[in-house]
Amino acid sequence: MSEIDVAVIKHPLELLPAWTGDNDRVLAQGGRVVRSIDRAPVDVERSGLYSPDELFDTTPYERTVDGRAHAWAQATDGASDLLAQVRHDVAIDRALTDWVQGRRMVGVMGGHAAQRGSAEYEAAARLGALLGRHLVVATGGGPGAMEAANLGCRFARSPAGTLTEALARVAVVPSFRPSVDAWLEAAREALVLSPDPAPSLGVPTWHYGHEPPNLFATAIAKYFRNALRESILLQVCDAGIVFLPGTSGTVQEIFQDACKNYYAAETAVAPMVLVGRRYWTEHLPAWALLQAVARGRPMEDHIHLVDTVEEASELFAAG
Repeated sequence: MSEIDVAVIKHPLELLPAWTGDNDRVLAQGGRVVRSIDRAPVDVERSGLYSPDELFDTTPYERTVDGRAHAWAQATDGASDLLAQVRHDVAIDRALTDWVQGRRMVGVMGGHAAQRGSAEYEAAARLGALLGRHLVVATGGGPGAMEAANLGCRFARSPAGTLTEALARVAVVPSFRPSVDAWLEAAREALVLSPDPAPSLGVPTWHYGHEPPNLFATAIAKYFRNALRESILLQVCDAGIVFLPGTSGTVQEIFQDACKNYYAAETAVAPMVLVGRRYWTEHLPAWALLQAVARGRPMEDHIHLVDTVEEASELFAAG
């Protein structure tokens, strides 16, 4: 490959579709013109959100669309690749705007470390199922409490006992480590129990590519840019957000949401519900700070601290 070929590859040609002078010069000298849009493992101008089957289109995981997109994101080389990722995320923005129309969205935020079969995981699944009766659950789309809430919502319309069976099937493989493929296969064993799933949303990111998205969200808005993804996830949750026990990421989400509500008009404030009184007052005392931030603001009457997911769901029962 010639030096001039490398220079053209790195140029953001997709911004200049009518510009062909240097292309002709490179081709005349035996070089190749390759745009980053042609190297991307995803459609950067897609018109809809992802389905789980689209992201996990083959095996092993490293060969899937999701696995290859993560590898490409980690190997991003120059402005042209970055521009392709931006174009992809803009397309996801548009698709997500269409998807949420006419739907009332409630967020469930929580730690990614909750393993299948644990009490924390099962509580998040119960929460998803309870909320899914009236609302559409949105999560960060990853494993742990996020997966559990998407799983629970998926089974919100299912006969009694079906969610319990689904939880038993996924618990056979508690974590995506050491094998993502085994983790996915256990999820597929549970998916067959929900032929008519309630809709739910996952909003993951390839920034955390070591954590695969879960299969239980019926629609997946996956982004390359994590900061954008975090902001949009909070934005679409117009019915409010439930915060389950988590660590730094969950704490960050609490106060990102608090900042949005702090400056919102009274009619635009969305409920914030923290689950785990002892956790949020002693282990990570975010509740006291949240109260202080909310004091005297329209959001003050919209923050709640409860002990159980059942109590949390009752605050949203009216839909």
